[in-house]
Parts: sequence; C-alpha cells; structure tokens
Amino acid sequence: MISTTTDTFKTHYDNLRTIAEKMRSQQEPDIDQLIPLVDSALNSYKVCKDRLEAVKKLLDERFGNADEDA
Repeated sequence: MISTTTDTFKTHYDNLRTIAEKMRSQQEPDIDQLIPLVDSALNSYKVCKDRLEAVKKLLDERFGNADEDA
C-alpha cells in the first residue's frame, strides 16, 4: 500500500535537498533559522532512513523467499 500522507520518502527527501541547497547558497548564514532548519532536516533524515531500512528488509525477505522457491 502506498502512503499518501506527508510522511512519504519523497516529501522528506525533497525537504532534505531544499534545506541543503538553502544552506549552501546563503551568502550570510541566517542564524535565526539554523535550529529550525536542522530540526526539520533531522526529522526528514530519520523518516528517509527508516523507510530505506524497511524497504531493504522487505527486499531481503523477497529475495530470500525467491531463492527458496527456485
């Protein structure tokens, strides 16, 4: 089942890319936005990491089952 909530991998991956680009392109750092940006990035990183681990586990299970069926 595909999630349609805002906690999708793509949403959070895009958020990480946006934050990285914003931080990279700043001429002068906006120190007032640093903590909220880091908090948002950490949240998105966790969601992406958890999703990648879940997909890896499912793929390992599927390929493990495919090997047994062959």
